[in-house]
Amino acid sequence: MEPEWFSDRNQQLFGISRPVAMVTGSAADRVGRKVAMTFFERQFNVVFHAHTDNAQDNQWIDSLDSSNRQVLRVSGPVEQPESCQRWLDQIMAKWGRIDVMVNSAAIWQPKPLEQTELTDLRQHIEVNLLGSFLTSQRFGLQMAGQSGGGAIVQIGDWAVQRPYSGFSAYFLSKGGIGTLTRSLAVELASRNPKIRVNAVLPGPVMLAEGVGQQQSQRIEQDCLLKRAGTAQDVAEAVYFLATSPFITGVCLPVDGGRSIFSGPMSDSIAHPDYDPTSG
Repeated sequence: MEPEWFSDRNQQLFGISRPVAMVTGSAADRVGRKVAMTFFERQFNVVFHAHTDNAQDNQWIDSLDSSNRQVLRVSGPVEQPESCQRWLDQIMAKWGRIDVMVNSAAIWQPKPLEQTELTDLRQHIEVNLLGSFLTSQRFGLQMAGQSGGGAIVQIGDWAVQRPYSGFSAYFLSKGGIGTLTRSLAVELASRNPKIRVNAVLPGPVMLAEGVGQQQSQRIEQDCLLKRAGTAQDVAEAVYFLATSPFITGVCLPVDGGRSIFSGPMSDSIAHPDYDPTSG
């Protein structure tokens, strides 16, 4: 679609042709960057975030907008309140509003249960859960004072309902995203009914380096749609929730049906006494 179409739609939804969106964890070439670029391509001013400055990432972001009017780079730990406030101050100084907040920053560090320590738990909870709360709190309260409200989208994980071994600290931290989403939807709507809070729960997306062909094929077979997801699949879901004016408090699986599929199983295995010829 043409840029003008998105500008007109933005005007209808947010009251401005170029709303402002921030995506944490969006500087590196992962899911967050694809989410941020989807908003940028659809006529949003976009705030790209990194935990620490990286010259290569900064150069790429700066190349998007030579005028420096449509993008902003910020950095710092999401789990520190002063970082969140600093970013909000920078955004308000540049554009005077924040319309969409996407919490994509996360850590994912596998470790056997026997070796998981308190420091591992704290690190995952602080980044993945506390960081999402702090940014949502700061930016959500700003949205509460805006006539047009705004939208917040969290990034969770479908596998919190069916976790796999070796990631206990990670799943502990991601398990709170659903509750956080619903709680914030209630809290912020009570302050401004034009604020919506939702979450996307990705399935197998951007498989890690080192995943072999056999394992990749098994992952695909475990999905109803018989393929792994892409970062763009997640980005489209985030954009959909951010721009849907009558959806809030929803946790949307984007997993190719993985969360509802128990895997291939014939009737003869599930029900040994079943005879398909018996009528």
